[in-house]
Amino acid sequence: MNNPAISPDLTAHLEWCRVHVDQVIDRRLSTRDKQADRLVEAMRYAILGGGKRLRPALVVMACEAAGGAAQTALPAAAAIEMIHTYSLIHDDLPCMDDDDYRRGRLTVHKQYDEATAVLAGDALHALAFEILADCGGPDIVREVAHYIGADGIIGGQMDDLLAEGIITNEQHVSFIHLRKTASLITASVRVGGRLGGTTSAQLEMLTGYGRDIGLAFQIVDDILDEVGSTEQLGKTAGSDRAQQKATYPGVIGIEQSRQRAAELCAAAKRAIAGLGPGADQLVALADYMILRDR
Repeated sequence: MNNPAISPDLTAHLEWCRVHVDQVIDRRLSTRDKQADRLVEAMRYAILGGGKRLRPALVVMACEAAGGAAQTALPAAAAIEMIHTYSLIHDDLPCMDDDDYRRGRLTVHKQYDEATAVLAGDALHALAFEILADCGGPDIVREVAHYIGADGIIGGQMDDLLAEGIITNEQHVSFIHLRKTASLITASVRVGGRLGGTTSAQLEMLTGYGRDIGLAFQIVDDILDEVGSTEQLGKTAGSDRAQQKATYPGVIGIEQSRQRAAELCAAAKRAIAGLGPGADQLVALADYMILRDR
């Protein structure tokens, strides 16, 4: 990951997280029922074909910030990546955003077919909760379910679809983004914090961080969709404008969007100031998430 926005220490930690999380995923998808070979093949294609692994890294880093060991968080980090990938598979479907490319190659419904894509997403979703139940118990399962359900990413996706072609404002776009994107990022740091033995006060700090950096992350995505290329992004550039999506650049312009993302990044870092040096990687990751170019 050669990017001036990312420090060597953070680069190494992200790579460690990526390698170890992918090992967990590979193991879990190598022990499936042989009668479901096509389904497992599609699941592996979707989840092991690239991706930044930022959400799993947030699980690991939040666990460390709370005083836990990185290894403790790896199964839950893999589960969060499964949920994220399931959401992308469904998001790309013709009935949703109808995208042909994701992570630099054909989307699952283009590589296979729509039914296989739906089922691969469903299976990753189910496997994620199986893993979460094993590693975190009912409290973590309940929490993740809340953040990804009707009040989280699924509700946010519904709002996103309903807002297409509608003249809107920053408040409305923020409401959509907080659910569609920031909710799973918030869940990631909360899960990591819980696994690390966080106090209730620390958990609130992580929650504020996740909310702010999650919204900033989506704002940057909105900007990159406007200014980036398909090759650079690994997905179809300009699709937000083509589909008349509700985006920050669409309502306040690119420069103000960049300023808003920077403000949110600063707020996210302030939110975890009380965690001390243990949160240094989370601070560095906040900077990277708004300065990235893909």
